[in-house]
Amino acid sequence: MNAKNNCDKYNTTSLKLLLPIISPEPIVVLSKIINPEIITRPINRKKMRFLFSIVALRVLQNFIYLPSPQPPMEVGGQAVIEGVMMRNKEKFAVAVRLPNGEIKLKTETNSRFPPIFNVFFIRGIVGLGYTLYDGIRALTWSSNQNLGEEESLSKKEMVGTVVVSLLFSILIFVAIPFFSAHFLTSSSLFFNILDGIFRVVLFLGYLVVISFMKDVKTLFQYHGAEHKTIFCYEQRKELTVENVRQCSRFHPRCGTTFLFIILLLSIAVFSFITGPWWVKLGGRLLLLPVISGLGYELIKLSGKHSQNLFVKVFIAPGLWLQRITTKEPSDRQLEVGIASLKAVLE
Repeated sequence: MNAKNNCDKYNTTSLKLLLPIISPEPIVVLSKIINPEIITRPINRKKMRFLFSIVALRVLQNFIYLPSPQPPMEVGGQAVIEGVMMRNKEKFAVAVRLPNGEIKLKTETNSRFPPIFNVFFIRGIVGLGYTLYDGIRALTWSSNQNLGEEESLSKKEMVGTVVVSLLFSILIFVAIPFFSAHFLTSSSLFFNILDGIFRVVLFLGYLVVISFMKDVKTLFQYHGAEHKTIFCYEQRKELTVENVRQCSRFHPRCGTTFLFIILLLSIAVFSFITGPWWVKLGGRLLLLPVISGLGYELIKLSGKHSQNLFVKVFIAPGLWLQRITTKEPSDRQLEVGIASLKAVLE
């Protein structure tokens, strides 16, 4: 009898531990992967939503920015949780809307690599790492301002989001397109073309899926606020809500704009990889830094000739994509974008 009771007690305890893991909610499941310690403490759904949104955003940014860093410009930025990050060559500022309605600002010096790396091709590879690092710092800080000290994201959780998002990026945008193309054709030329097409199709599908998420919709609105604010600044207008509201949310130097150029570049570079499938797959991963370095130089060159008809044709698909990755922001979101840019310009 005692043995049976102990067995029943053990099974009940095991079931209680397993229930959170086998939950049908993807946000709950993902949070367990990022930080298994969550199993032993109460679930904070707001925190899990933020973690899920950060992973979704990082997967998206990995596809756009893994081939190349953000285009060089006087002022750039990105959307963060409930806010906007703006940056120039010296510093970056993050502005977020707090739950009480106030705007909170944080300004820091950019992570800068040694001048020895500021040479053709190398600067694109090294600069990518620094850009992603500062982006993660901004996302972490913005999330924690809306969570409070007790539920703030730990370094372990942020490392988890980076690792999980990178694995998902490789699975969705490298492995699946690769094996799909490998299954359909043995021709090297058509294989690389199909591989590129499948990557774009999966990317578009991914965009559509995450665009239905509430927190991602908010991120896309802040992305629109970032573009509108930068446009207003570049047009030398006063940074007011009225002026910023009238500007376009489609910016020609956003990372998504150069997607088509990077796609063609990757097809060209990957076409030089020959051999069995595992060599081609490994080569794609190992050559990502090469795509990064060459992509940065192409983007920099395109920025200098943005009015050229040839350049306009190549960036047109990326501009169209911004209809998905940006949404019309509210005036309150525009205020956040303005506050962030003003902090950078001070």
